[in-house]
Amino acid sequence: MSRIIKKKTENFQTSNVILISTTHLLHDIYTSFLSPILPLLIIKFNMSLFHSGILSVIQRIPSLFNPFIGILAERVKLRYFVIFAPAITTVVMGFIGVAPRYTILAILLFISGISSTMFHVPAPVMIKKVSGNRIGKGMSYYMLGGELARTLGPLLIVAAVEIWGLKGTLRLIPFGIIASVILWFKLRNIPISDEIKPKGIKINYIGVFKQFMPVFFTLSGITLFRSALKASLTLYLPVYLTAGGSEFWVAGVSLAVIQLAGAAGTFYAGTISDIIGRRTTLVIVSVASPLLMLLFLQTSGTLSFILLIFMGFFLVAPQSVMLAVIHDLKTDHLPFVNGVYMMINFFISSVMIMVVGRLSDKIGLDKTFIIAALFAFPAIIFSLLIPSKEERLKS
Repeated sequence: MSRIIKKKTENFQTSNVILISTTHLLHDIYTSFLSPILPLLIIKFNMSLFHSGILSVIQRIPSLFNPFIGILAERVKLRYFVIFAPAITTVVMGFIGVAPRYTILAILLFISGISSTMFHVPAPVMIKKVSGNRIGKGMSYYMLGGELARTLGPLLIVAAVEIWGLKGTLRLIPFGIIASVILWFKLRNIPISDEIKPKGIKINYIGVFKQFMPVFFTLSGITLFRSALKASLTLYLPVYLTAGGSEFWVAGVSLAVIQLAGAAGTFYAGTISDIIGRRTTLVIVSVASPLLMLLFLQTSGTLSFILLIFMGFFLVAPQSVMLAVIHDLKTDHLPFVNGVYMMINFFISSVMIMVVGRLSDKIGLDKTFIIAALFAFPAIIFSLLIPSKEERLKS
């Protein structure tokens, strides 16, 4: 298998793309457990929305080390982190339901963040290597795995808690361990680097960062102005719905629905961006998302549920497109560049989660959701700054 992957080809290697994307699915199912059971954890630990948001931030803190993981990915076989990450994440996330104190819960989430970082930096690089000249399509498959996980994860954890209570999270641990065993046999021959860089050669990573700073700035702008909207719907939606009188299982299913729609959005967005361009695709989703959010907040019943589906479709769609923008760049240090992008992305998202949580405590979720929708409109401006396909080919 390794000889096939190392061969320089423009062909889209469907089986390998699906394999890595399935790995993404398996891993992220467990990292998505926090939001669905957040209403129960708030009651258990008597948390404010701000402190509940901090838990998500703690889980993301290790992402600050993404660039360093990217540097390591150019030197060592970090595919083994991709293989073992599901087992580590499964164990620590399986214990969140029985954590006796807020501090222990925070520690468990931090460890899961470390495991997640070790997975998410090298995995997209592996995807690029097996996607040939269809990088957008490859990133769509990869992001589809992650978004499906955030659909299946809420359903799985809600079912476990409904049947066994919060202790039911322990019963889900074996599946991730089994997954890592399977991945050991399937992924151990897929390389991240075509060759290990010789020791003693110094690489000017600061120079690499400066070279692509305009790209980082543009993508950061899109992420910044969309993050409040995304945090509102992916983290606080169950709290919003239960506070409005919905049952716990209804809130969990609603989250799963929006994530399933998001899976469809991220899958088609990357592929479509290969055809109509990254910039056009990002502009479309940047216009649609806040408009749909404002409509959702003014409706109820069946219509609001339908709008939730459309919102989910556009909510996560930019992720695969922005990953494709990064992997379109011409550089020999893609793991590092990808790591920097992910660090910036996760950092901005984490800060906005705390902002949304604090604002919700002060003025309520209803008003916060409206502000989040209005705050998302400037993302349109940054989307227009993305180079067109013709401009990329000239560079």
